[in-house]
Amino acid sequence: MSRFNRSLSLAAVSFAALIAAQGGAQAGAFGLREQSATAQGFSFAGAASGSGYLSSMFWNPAVITMSPGWNNEWHLSLILPRVDIKPDPTQTPTAFFGASGDIGQDAIVPTGFSSYQVNDSLWIGLSTTAPYGLVTDPRENWAGQVYSRSSRIFSVNVNPVVGVKVTDWLSVAAGPTFQYFDIRLKSAVGVSPGQPSGVLEGDDFGVGFTAGVTLTPFIGTTIGLGYRSSVEHDLEGSFTLPAGVVAPVAVRTPINATLKTPDQLTLGLSQVITPNMTVHLGFEWTNWSILKTPIVTSAATGAPVQALPLNYKDGYFYSLGLEYRVDPQWTLRAGVAYEDSPIDTKIRSTRLPDNDRIWASIGVGYQWSDKLSFDLAYTHIFTKDTDIRIVEGHQDFRPGLPFVADVDSSVDIISAAVRYRWDDAKVAIPAPIVRKY
Repeated sequence: MSRFNRSLSLAAVSFAALIAAQGGAQAGAFGLREQSATAQGFSFAGAASGSGYLSSMFWNPAVITMSPGWNNEWHLSLILPRVDIKPDPTQTPTAFFGASGDIGQDAIVPTGFSSYQVNDSLWIGLSTTAPYGLVTDPRENWAGQVYSRSSRIFSVNVNPVVGVKVTDWLSVAAGPTFQYFDIRLKSAVGVSPGQPSGVLEGDDFGVGFTAGVTLTPFIGTTIGLGYRSSVEHDLEGSFTLPAGVVAPVAVRTPINATLKTPDQLTLGLSQVITPNMTVHLGFEWTNWSILKTPIVTSAATGAPVQALPLNYKDGYFYSLGLEYRVDPQWTLRAGVAYEDSPIDTKIRSTRLPDNDRIWASIGVGYQWSDKLSFDLAYTHIFTKDTDIRIVEGHQDFRPGLPFVADVDSSVDIISAAVRYRWDDAKVAIPAPIVRKY
């Protein structure tokens, strides 16, 4: 088996793992940031400038030229959210039906990255990732069941990349993205316990692209800028109402809906302070406002069936990380970040009660040999005090059914990675920002 074919086979293993396990959103709205255990140790600071080694391809494909030879990385993140919605009995008529319970669902998110250096200036690579995901599942019978029962969003993204090292200080890369997107939403058809659920579901394959550039204007300084395009999904699926709602039997209506995932721009800066210490900075803009309000239409007649009012604002992420190389084997990492959520009280729903968050992370890397290394990271996410006010004027409001509640939430994330270089490495691979020197 050729080296390149073997890399493709290894990437296929990661693809299969993505299909097998995925879950809760932790990147604002229903985005997933957990693509790299290495970059997570910095709270994703410098992700676009190579702090995540090869896995930084997710944010900026041009970092592929920082990995000489033939490489693979496998990352696995365990997301442990806790989200409780507690209705206010003085403002919520259905409050006596009870709180949501913990709607957060533990999830495993695997990713994989491959690269192969063809010659001194050309690299090819492949990543398999999960840019979007969400699973929330409250108690079957609760005070807000007409606004939501379970919610699921699932995605798989395959991204082949070609990178070119134009000069010693400039690299560029780009490649198409092939994305599968699946959504399933349930809501009760009535407020009383035991009411059946209506189910909306659909899926689609879409195509987009990634592109990026890295600059090393000075020895020890790396600047990276990466772009992920929007992907338009023409969802096909069904809207099912249980028996007794509009007919004696369940009614399943084939539906269509168009949903555009947000494009994203990520800027990273990595700066060597001393031979053993590096500072990473990161900024990320996500165009969540592109979602607006998707309209679900009948596949047969084109008539509107249901609206999905999202109307998010854009999301922003600011991060700072510090790396300290203890010795040739051990590297310590730490980082903090602030996330400006695309969701606020004006539009916050029971399906996704998101808010601004602070990330605090630590990580460690171990270089076992010239070929093999390992990474571990832990993050705790602190969420601002959050409330839900579905009252008159709110986009989800149903006449006569106000829903006012407090949300108590936090998230823990544990990630691990294995990195392996398949060809013969004459010396140990140094940190990404100095690989060109």
